[in-house]
Amino acid sequence: MILDRRTLLAGLVLAPSAALAREDAPVWAFDFSTTSIGPYDPAVGHGFEPGPGRLFSVKVPEGDYRITLDLGGDKASETTVKAESRRLMLETVRVGARKIETRTIVVNVRRPELAPPPANAPGGKRVALNARENGSYDWDDKLTLEFCGPTAAVRRLKIEAVTVPTVYLAGDSTVTDQRFEPAAGWGQMLPRFFKPDLSVSNQAESGETLKAFLVERRFDKILSKIKRGDWLLIQFGHNDQKQQWPQTYVEAATTYRDYLRAYVGEARLRGATPVLVTSMHRRKFDAAGKIVNTHGDYPQAVRETAQALNAPLIDLHTMSAAFYEALGPDNAWKAFNDGGKDATHHNNYGAYQLARCVVEGIRASMPDLAAHLVPDLPVFDPARPPSPDTFTVPASAASSQEIPRGN
Repeated sequence: MILDRRTLLAGLVLAPSAALAREDAPVWAFDFSTTSIGPYDPAVGHGFEPGPGRLFSVKVPEGDYRITLDLGGDKASETTVKAESRRLMLETVRVGARKIETRTIVVNVRRPELAPPPANAPGGKRVALNARENGSYDWDDKLTLEFCGPTAAVRRLKIEAVTVPTVYLAGDSTVTDQRFEPAAGWGQMLPRFFKPDLSVSNQAESGETLKAFLVERRFDKILSKIKRGDWLLIQFGHNDQKQQWPQTYVEAATTYRDYLRAYVGEARLRGATPVLVTSMHRRKFDAAGKIVNTHGDYPQAVRETAQALNAPLIDLHTMSAAFYEALGPDNAWKAFNDGGKDATHHNNYGAYQLARCVVEGIRASMPDLAAHLVPDLPVFDPARPPSPDTFTVPASAASSQEIPRGN
């Protein structure tokens, strides 16, 4: 049956499951029927989100959730599944008529609240979200799934709480889960490339710097959850270099490195593996068609800090240059937001290819994390990217012409 706003996976079930990693956690199970349902109702705890698109939400506590989906309908279908704020989970699953394809994903759900500090101790009770995050599916009390594609079809859905290794992302607008089309960050494409035995918690946000991420208690949120065996990918620099932002500016030769060291040390203290990621280039070509470095000494500072601390490095700065130059000055704009008017932020195509670059960095230097990648993923060469004209991941319903924060 094709999923639309008039049909629901009916029959909410709440029961403990012996198979769950989290003892006595509930299971939410839905089975499709022709039962009508209105918009999401907090009192009921599930339903379709109002507005365009096919978004289905279930009220759940903070945590990681394994979701089993039976895809397919009476007619042949193609279903792309996204979670929360447009995180790509499953890409174009094709199912023949009257057949079922079962797929599993793991989705991270988080809230802005923090455990309050003891009396008279410094700290805060919640992450200091910015105005643009109000209403975001990334920070609410629901798990939201979006089913994309004109023939998207879902028959059954089961949600169960699990405990799995987690990859945390700390970064800026080029990494974050961008809420609205056409902008996208590479972090929201990354879950698609992992098996359902690992969670990706993308806590990057537009406009962030190493200092702001601390002050706004975003890093506190990560540190409150990160555990032994997890990973922390760290990519800052686009905004840290802005001397016109005096409260968060850090110098490449000194304080930028010091803050990177602190992030690495805090992750290691908790048994997690920190990974330093250089910022990708902005789209600026010289007369010879080569990318111009607009990040000064910051990428090299990341490389040298990683070497000094013996931390894994993903050199997105180098790989993005190869990617943009392969497209050339006449076509590189097709990887960027707002029809190429934005030379910093990416669209779905650009973010997807940069996520492929990150995956290659994982393969090169982190075999323990690479073991969680999907097995059928071919090697990606940023100097030979697929054509942007053939990129087919369906767009989400939510769109906006507002420029991402920090541009």
